[in-house]
Amino acid sequence: MDKKKILFLCTGNSCRSQMAEGFGRHFGKDLINVCSAGIAPAGVNPLAVQVMGEAGVDISAQSSDALSMALLKDMDLIITLCGDARESCPVVPGKAEKRHWPLADPAKAEGNEAAVLQSFRVVRNEIKERVLQLLEEMKGE
Repeated sequence: MDKKKILFLCTGNSCRSQMAEGFGRHFGKDLINVCSAGIAPAGVNPLAVQVMGEAGVDISAQSSDALSMALLKDMDLIITLCGDARESCPVVPGKAEKRHWPLADPAKAEGNEAAVLQSFRVVRNEIKERVLQLLEEMKGE
């Protein structure tokens, strides 16, 4: 069985898509090939690296990649993760199945350090749950 190729797409490719890629690699290494990209990559958010480390997943070596047509052409599934994806993400051409996970941007959280970290943890946990559900779906196919 060929591994499905999944792209996690988010505007900045700095936290939500990076966390999704990390969980995809961690839990789905035998089932999927996964990457992430953004239309305006801004680097991997250090708070995302921190909260993923708390979950046992190291994303510190991942890169923040720009979206390209070459990347899009071979994908089987493209998942947008931005809450505002419909307004800020381009129409994605091609044969790939498209899904949308509308997640809040924890990088925009306000408050003290503990409150901001908690926002990252909430989004991380939701992404983990969604990635695990996706992998269960794929096992059943």
